[in-house]
Amino acid sequence: MLTLPNLLTLSRIVAVPLLVALLWWPRWEAGFGIAFALYCLMGLTDYFDGYVARARGTVSKLGQFLDPIADKIMIAAVILMLVGTRHDDLALITGVNLIAALIILLREIAVSGLREFLAGLQVSLPVSKLAKWKTTLQLVAFGALILAGALPAIWWVKSVGLVCLWGAAVLTLITGWDYLRAGLRHMD
Repeated sequence: MLTLPNLLTLSRIVAVPLLVALLWWPRWEAGFGIAFALYCLMGLTDYFDGYVARARGTVSKLGQFLDPIADKIMIAAVILMLVGTRHDDLALITGVNLIAALIILLREIAVSGLREFLAGLQVSLPVSKLAKWKTTLQLVAFGALILAGALPAIWWVKSVGLVCLWGAAVLTLITGWDYLRAGLRHMD
């Protein structure tokens, strides 16, 4: 149960409160810099927990359960903190960009509910390659936006984050629709 992949996944969940604390003060650029480093580390553990589990043949039910939860907790916390970060000229996700963040957040909740429903029917919903690209673009978007809080004078960092955020939102809609179509086949 406490295999290396599961410990990596659990470390992401445990790190979320620290990440939130570092993002709490919008004018603390050093905090955002440390948050960026922590966020990158959390992203690496997301990659390596699955890689190590498959390479060692230690894929577990606990890991399959915890991994998507850890991802969703991390993403939801970062979205909330970046939306809530407002101080004078530093506002990371505002205006129309809130729509992209909301799309991502709602899809995370909807797909989790769908997976839970289908699990009761003993139907799995495998992650598609496009969904992996969505996750990658999402990780880059939020990473760039956190970095923009650390480097507010470098305007293009935030722009990269927002462009990636919209790209992730578009892929979120596509993959969410794909998952919904697949799930509808199993509903009465």
